Amino acid sequence: MSDTDSGTVSKGLEGIVAAVTRLSSVRGQVGQLIYAGYDINELAGNATYEEVVHLLHKGHLPTRSELDEMKSQLAGYRELPDEVINLILSFPKDTPPMHVLRTGVSAMGCFDPDRDNIEPEPARQKALKLIAQVPVIIAYFHRHRSGKDLVHPDPKLSEAANFLYMIDGEVPGDEKTRTMDMCYVLHADHGMNASTFSARVTIATLTDMYSAVTSAIGTLKGPLHGGANEGVIRMLQEIGSPDRVDDYIADALAQKKKIMGIGHRVYRTLDPRAPHLKKMAQILSSKLGESKWIEMSERIAEIMLREKNLHANVDFYSATVYYSLGIPIDLFTPIFAIARTSGWTAHILEQLANNRLIRPMSDYDGVDDLKFVPISER
Repeated sequence: MSDTDSGTVSKGLEGIVAAVTRLSSVRGQVGQLIYAGYDINELAGNATYEEVVHLLHKGHLPTRSELDEMKSQLAGYRELPDEVINLILSFPKDTPPMHVLRTGVSAMGCFDPDRDNIEPEPARQKALKLIAQVPVIIAYFHRHRSGKDLVHPDPKLSEAANFLYMIDGEVPGDEKTRTMDMCYVLHADHGMNASTFSARVTIATLTDMYSAVTSAIGTLKGPLHGGANEGVIRMLQEIGSPDRVDDYIADALAQKKKIMGIGHRVYRTLDPRAPHLKKMAQILSSKLGESKWIEMSERIAEIMLREKNLHANVDFYSATVYYSLGIPIDLFTPIFAIARTSGWTAHILEQLANNRLIRPMSDYDGVDDLKFVPISER
């Protein structure tokens, strides 16, 4: 019986439309992803991440002066309160980075005297601050756990270049920056995914921006969402070499194990982000001379398409890209969070602009008519 004695149960809310949005459209049957009117193939390799942030938040690609203003705002918002930096430095060095990020963003709200203001302009500024500060939280903790001095943000660098600079301690080259920037663009938004839904449900109660983004981070952390890219590289490490792929996948399929990075909840054909990441993985592998990761990936994708008619998704090749860039495995999902903060905050602002508390029904399948028995008689 449902809450109102009516309604149809949809497990996982599959097929249920929960919001009207101008931000992005995932067209699973045709393998298309749209950001505010632009096919992802128009943006990937052409637009920078800062341009995409402007697109999601303002509804149009920026002019040169608008882009300069966006970049200046983001660069100016990167520094964290000293108290939050000290908190990050107090965490055990073996803390998973997604736990640090979740706690760090929540802590940011403690040091914002205007934390509960969700009027349009203050909320928009908080959104931009979080877009700028999420990568700094991750980078500071990574340097701390590595026993290295903190590298402070460089306002002259782009968002992608600044993050790489802060974790590596040296300004990245153009190719490395372009690769990371495109990863940001490809991950910026993706319809009503689980973490975006979490953010919208949370802000719909008219709580604060920090709470909503913290909800999203906690949701993204799961292995069925953002954590899948870590699972991909660990699978490749377990396989070890291209000549072991066929036997490994055959055994996994026989045991009905999930192959990480293969298939998608929405896409029934090719994930349109995957070819861009595959191409980057191929380029990086050829230049670095470590071809086995992309060779294994391509063979797995070939087998899964043939045997199960399932395509590789965005996580499948992003794992190889990040690994080829020398990024630690447990930073893969935090990088996803860095990029997706632009989409989360855009959805939060959109929800606030036309808000209604999100309160779905549930279907009760428990017993009825039980009678209370005093504790002395139980």
